Amino acid sequence: QFHWWDYDDEHYLKAMGHLENLRFEGKIQHLGLTNFDTTHLQRVVDEGYQVVSNQVQYSLIDRRPEIQMAPYCQAKGIHLLAYGTLGGGLLSERFLGKPEPGRSALTTASLSKYKRMVDVWGGWDLLQDLLVTLKGIADRYRVSIADVAIRYILDRPAVAGVIVGVRLGVA
Repeated sequence: QFHWWDYDDEHYLKAMGHLENLRFEGKIQHLGLTNFDTTHLQRVVDEGYQVVSNQVQYSLIDRRPEIQMAPYCQAKGIHLLAYGTLGGGLLSERFLGKPEPGRSALTTASLSKYKRMVDVWGGWDLLQDLLVTLKGIADRYRVSIADVAIRYILDRPAVAGVIVGVRLGVA
């Protein structure tokens, strides 16, 4: 999974060439990208590089990949690897029916990041509505809210997998 911060610096294409050489030599098997937007993913593909995946933020709260990225990837046979699928834990029973947390309650960088996403998306009340809906589905199938949120993203046509992790909290 190759990531590049600054698209104004077009050396990412040269770096892709080096990675392609490593693939040709058998030192790596596949070329994947991380957080490439659709425009720059297209540029890489148009240069002739065989990209198998792009790792992007994708959740019930952040469905931006559905606009351009997912259709493009599906058409090109490129798989999406989704992260942030649980919104740092916000899409879980832990936050169902809870008052909006203050900054001190957001004990990880992920919680802070995804709480800001919730604020932009529609706010805490809308998140609570979503959690209630997810809880109803979860109870029907005897699974967790997180399971439903993950399943939704896994069922998107271009998605090959989700990346779920844990982070250390603030001690």
